[in-house]
Amino acid sequence: MSQALSPRAEQQYFALQQDIAEAYGVDTATRQFAVEPTIAQELNDKITERSDFLTRINIVPVSDLKGQKVMIGVSGPVASRTNTKTTDREAKDMVDLSALGYELFHTESDVGLPFATVDSWSKFPDFADRYSAAVQRQIALDRIMVGWHGTHAAAQTDIKAFPLLEDVNKGWLQLAREQIPAQVLTEGKTAGKITLGAGGDYANLDALVHDVKQMIDPVFRDANDLIAIVGSDLLANDKGKLYAKQGDTPTEKERIEGAQVIATYGGLPSFIVPHFPSTGVVVTSWDNLSIYFQDTSWRRHLLENPKRSRVEDYNGRNEGYVIEQLEKFAAIEAGNLELV
Repeated sequence: MSQALSPRAEQQYFALQQDIAEAYGVDTATRQFAVEPTIAQELNDKITERSDFLTRINIVPVSDLKGQKVMIGVSGPVASRTNTKTTDREAKDMVDLSALGYELFHTESDVGLPFATVDSWSKFPDFADRYSAAVQRQIALDRIMVGWHGTHAAAQTDIKAFPLLEDVNKGWLQLAREQIPAQVLTEGKTAGKITLGAGGDYANLDALVHDVKQMIDPVFRDANDLIAIVGSDLLANDKGKLYAKQGDTPTEKERIEGAQVIATYGGLPSFIVPHFPSTGVVVTSWDNLSIYFQDTSWRRHLLENPKRSRVEDYNGRNEGYVIEQLEKFAAIEAGNLELV
């Protein structure tokens, strides 16, 4: 392995350092520096743009590590009438009535790039753009993975013990388990088990999604913004049944391939999103899912590390996950579902 950057790679790497320093408005990127809030917002916007899913939900800058949720959402009907001769008019709350707020945890996205890799990439004139795009894309995917699999925020994370980043932060599903356990379906007729298929608790995916939807508060249940996020294994299983039943008919097979047959489940538009549990189901709205980040917390530092024959890029910030309106979220415990 190369123990030093080649002259061409060194030139590209120095250009990357300069580009980053100029973009962040600092003298040098080779010492740890704080990212200004406005630039942190621009960086988060770029990360968000790397994922269609992240563009659909809320990525929210906040000032404090702990606090009340900041997104505005009507918590129920607001139409009323008041006899002002005897009673004062009373404004309706537009926040989650549970008063459960948010908490952010320090999150690191540190990247090591071997000298040999920098040498290989250095032939591209847009090396800096390629590198930044790759890092931003992975941060986006990591955020999504933590959102669906995170169960706790460990003082020291362990990627071997928790390969799905379960120990980085509490994601949306874990928040639901803790804050709205009655809206997380964990079992059917058999304790600790949900069966899907002929003779099971649910004959088909439509029935399962419909039941999950019924756990949504009636105020939100018939809103036109609810969606179903469905695990890839569940969708593949359901699609396989359609192939078996109709796949011999050319016109029907074409419709299945065009995703025109499987358009909704339980009367809701259905979606597959990255890193979602393969046997999971969530019913909510896109704008009910949020990632908060502290706008003054982003730190960055680039350096060469000849001891490891690589360049290193350290990124750190405080962030957390929020279900804006708990009454508008319902799910199943994916690990309890069995296909029959």
